[in-house]
Amino acid sequence: MDCYTANWNPLGDSAFYRKYELYSMDWDLKEELRDCLVAAAPYGGPIALLRNPWRKEKPASARPVLEIYSASGMPLASLLWKSGPVVSLGWSAEEELLCVQEDGVVLVYGLHGDFRRHFSMGNEVLQNRVLDARIFHTEFGSGVAILTGAHRFTLSANVGDLKLRRMPEVPGLQSAPSCWTTVCQDRVAHILLAVGPDLYLLDHAACSAVTPPGLAPGVSSFLQMAVSFTYRHLALFTDTGYIWMGTASLKEKLCEFNCNIRAPPKQMVWFVLDEDSYLVPELDGVRVFSRSTHEFLHEVPVASEEIFKIASMAPGALLLEAQKEYEKESQKADEYLREIQELGQLPQAVQQCIEAAGHEHWPDMQKSLLRAASFGKCFLDRFPPDSFVRMCQDLRVLNAIRDYHIGIPLTYSQYKQLTIQVLLDRLVLRRLYPLAIQICEYLRLPEVQGVSRILAHWACYKVQQKDVSDEDVARAINQKLGDTPGVSYSDIAARAYGCGRTELAIKLLEYEPRSGEQVPLLLKMKRSKLALSKAIESGDTDLVFTVLLHLKNELNRGDFFMTLRNQPMALSLYRQFCKHQELETLKDLYNQDDNHQELGSFHIRASYAAEERIEGRVAALQTAADAFYKAKNEFAAKATEDQMRLLRLQRRLEDELGGQFLDLSLHDTVTTLILSGQNKRAEQLARDFRIPDKRLWWLKLTALADLEDWEELEKFSKSKKSPIGYLPFVEICMKQHNKYEAKKYASRVGPEQKVKALLLVGDVAQAADVAIEHRNETEMSLVLSHCTGATDGATADKIQRARAQAQKK
Repeated sequence: MDCYTANWNPLGDSAFYRKYELYSMDWDLKEELRDCLVAAAPYGGPIALLRNPWRKEKPASARPVLEIYSASGMPLASLLWKSGPVVSLGWSAEEELLCVQEDGVVLVYGLHGDFRRHFSMGNEVLQNRVLDARIFHTEFGSGVAILTGAHRFTLSANVGDLKLRRMPEVPGLQSAPSCWTTVCQDRVAHILLAVGPDLYLLDHAACSAVTPPGLAPGVSSFLQMAVSFTYRHLALFTDTGYIWMGTASLKEKLCEFNCNIRAPPKQMVWFVLDEDSYLVPELDGVRVFSRSTHEFLHEVPVASEEIFKIASMAPGALLLEAQKEYEKESQKADEYLREIQELGQLPQAVQQCIEAAGHEHWPDMQKSLLRAASFGKCFLDRFPPDSFVRMCQDLRVLNAIRDYHIGIPLTYSQYKQLTIQVLLDRLVLRRLYPLAIQICEYLRLPEVQGVSRILAHWACYKVQQKDVSDEDVARAINQKLGDTPGVSYSDIAARAYGCGRTELAIKLLEYEPRSGEQVPLLLKMKRSKLALSKAIESGDTDLVFTVLLHLKNELNRGDFFMTLRNQPMALSLYRQFCKHQELETLKDLYNQDDNHQELGSFHIRASYAAEERIEGRVAALQTAADAFYKAKNEFAAKATEDQMRLLRLQRRLEDELGGQFLDLSLHDTVTTLILSGQNKRAEQLARDFRIPDKRLWWLKLTALADLEDWEELEKFSKSKKSPIGYLPFVEICMKQHNKYEAKKYASRVGPEQKVKALLLVGDVAQAADVAIEHRNETEMSLVLSHCTGATDGATADKIQRARAQAQKK
């Protein structure tokens, strides 16, 4: 243990720091780091170097080279820089490289040097050029802060949703500040800058002067400043050689010390850096890389300190010693174990060893601590195994990604903060699909979150391999993916289309089971006819309508109609649409198809919907009649001609009699004439349109009853024998609550309806006599149902006796 703590360095009385080597860097750098623009992503991310930056001492003909390496120095990409001068490099949270140019344009590259997009920081930045820039990270995403030649700041807190903010002007600022940085407080990004001995904090609304509490006197300038990874703490390097450290809000001082260095450091991340190295601030420490090595400096975790510090009697330290003695088959193992158990600290000892194992970088030490934890668990009855199993799994994943060929040196704390999903995303970004799948299977992640998602990314990468034929790519993707849940072939096809491989996209869509996902992409690819076929196969009418409207806008009228003729279902749906939205188009469809029957119906509807003048309506009906004749539908043609005659007659009646006749039906016209006292005209109209006698009698009976013209009704009933009988007269009179008139017609009702008529007028006794006379069981039952109370008791008895006599016979 003494040897193990040899690289520990105390900081005060309460903490130790240690530095260990992550990788031996084998990259072949042709220039020093100091001669390059350098950007390293946090969480064990990649390193970008822009060789030969624009400097006066460099020849004008030398083109810069942008190179991207993994954290272990493995080359990922190299490209000749052909754009403008670059002021700053930085990595986004999604591991996209942001290159801020002097003209304010930010170029975005992928991990493998593929160009993604670009955006501008605004016209003001373009006009005044960029003096300096910072790429920073917030909870909303990755941001860019710019210092222009006019000594003004422009900031965007999230490059994924670009919203530029021009920060307030700093009073009296005539030259570039000696140092500045971005600070995030209360979910808002601020600029902290130093002008001589003064500090200013800029937000979106104001510029405020701030003063660090407890700062040593005599400071005339701040030379460097650094904010912590979490934006909680701030360090200021002054021209007096002092470093002040406190909270980022500048409300509390943590400490201040003299480092005896007056020259400003090249880089400061809470301590001073020599020129041959580069610092990468991390969540729990600092990565330090140079031409030859890549190291990690951090505070020794509490669990590790408790176990490994000299002469430690912590339960974890004793358990580790007990396990080692047990392997030596020494009785000291029992002594150490009994000491822990007597203090009741065995569960704590096991937990300490598990926790310390997570913070160790070297697998041998991890195994030693985990063996100690496993040894201690054997003497506990109810120690939950979850934490031990989970740590074993996490360490296996961490050791796999820390491998030199992978080059992601995450610590346990960083891994937990990053989450497994983000780690998988980063493996996918590096195209390490087999390793990502192995991790998913090992951790037994749900397919939709794990293997399926990674396979989908693999497929999207596969379609970009243009040296392989469309057939081979589509077949390979389908063989690999099959019907894997959570995989969308339409998303993969969209990527193929974006790469200019339309035929491959169509082949991939054949594997997509959801038509709702196929159709939109086919429309985007201008394969509308194929999209229409797929929409019809799906049976989704909304989808068919979507394609039809797209086709209508894309094709000329003739081609559109010809396409519809080949798709009966689509044609039918489009007709339904036109009936409600585009009547003229519907007429054109009928004309093109020589569908005279539907064309006639169209003109009939149009005559009433669009024409207000009687002449126009009649003309439209004539057109409809002609269409019906062409369709050989003589009934419809004759009915249309009758309607034309009726319209002309109704116009004449309005002119002669006044009142409202237009648009009434034939029956309503006859009724209106009768109600107006025009009986002869009504009879003439009935003859002209061959209204049957029965229907005419009903119309006249109803109209006269509504008028309560009982005298005329009686005359009408005696004009000739009623073709509808006289029971309707009884019913109509009773409906008008006129029993007196009803009784007149009840006596004239035929024998077969006599009982019903008498019951309608309330003559139960006479109805009983008629029913008994007819010896009709049904009629007698009907009369009995109308007998109520004592008043009809005699009648009911009479019917019952008649029934009994009939049964004896």
